Amino acid sequence: MSRIPRHLPAELDDDQRRLYEAITRGPRAKNPFGVADADGALTGPFNAMLLHPPLGDPLQRLGAAIRHAGALSDREREMAILLVAASLHSGFEQFAHEHVGRQLGVTEAEVSALRAQREPELTDAREFAVVRTTRRLLDHATLTDEEYAEAVGALGASLLFELSTLVGYYRLIALQLNVFGVDRPQ
Repeated sequence: MSRIPRHLPAELDDDQRRLYEAITRGPRAKNPFGVADADGALTGPFNAMLLHPPLGDPLQRLGAAIRHAGALSDREREMAILLVAASLHSGFEQFAHEHVGRQLGVTEAEVSALRAQREPELTDAREFAVVRTTRRLLDHATLTDEEYAEAVGALGASLLFELSTLVGYYRLIALQLNVFGVDRPQ
């Protein structure tokens, strides 16, 4: 279900077409989950971005930078996204990123823990720091001085900036998916 109509490629105006092409021909074209359905209509959050291309384009470019130009490992990124999705009960975001996460080596036990908004058992110290910091950002929208020092010590300030950007971006995407009724596919 979705509260907005599917935007078929033949029905797009010029601004929407430019955005559509940026999404479907950019780095997301290799997305293992896909960005368009069999009819070419954008899926997930991308269809809503076509509602207002002047905002949709910078938003999709930020998402592409987070996914394709960041320093977080694939597993770290997907575990953080899954925590965000679970915190906002975003069925589509959970579905899509559980699929991607599994392809990148996130185990079923880890997926289950993240879906339950728990920290999975992790042996990698940096993955643990990413998950713990994400959980704290979701719970409090900030870090105490002690938590900040711990995060910077484990991740560095640059990676903490990337992680906080990821959390903010995917919270926005989860919110939009919820507002526009983009549910988990059946």
